[in-house]
Amino acid sequence: MKRKQHHEREMKIDPNFIPCELQYEEECYRNGFFHFNISRIIEDVESGKLAVVREPIDVENWRRRHGKGVINEEHMPNVVLSKPVIQAEIRHDMFEIIDGHHRIEKALRDGIPFVDSYKLMGEQLPQYLTRKESYIAYINYWNDKLYE
Repeated sequence: MKRKQHHEREMKIDPNFIPCELQYEEECYRNGFFHFNISRIIEDVESGKLAVVREPIDVENWRRRHGKGVINEEHMPNVVLSKPVIQAEIRHDMFEIIDGHHRIEKALRDGIPFVDSYKLMGEQLPQYLTRKESYIAYINYWNDKLYE
């Protein structure tokens, strides 16, 4: 099926893409075939290399819309609420938390209404994919969702 017009947010595949491979002890967010290097995202945000929007998340509203994820209860005492969660636009206009599910849960349990977040747009994500196959699949997935 041929697309009738160009969408302003359509992405192009860079044939020179270099995966953001995971180094020892770096954190990864896995969303099916897409694996994002969380450690590198955090590093780039904190260094100023990656400009993101900071946005408070209403934890009750987020939970109501997204449900409860898998929570490791043993990790809960170590959760630091002052660290922003990361939400990412995995598909056009749909954001997911890719780092910070335990912070959302802890805030809920402690009655804290909002947590801070870094909000990444879809176009910012491909550079953090850990494999070239995932990169190509993500660009195609993103572009297909623009036209649905």
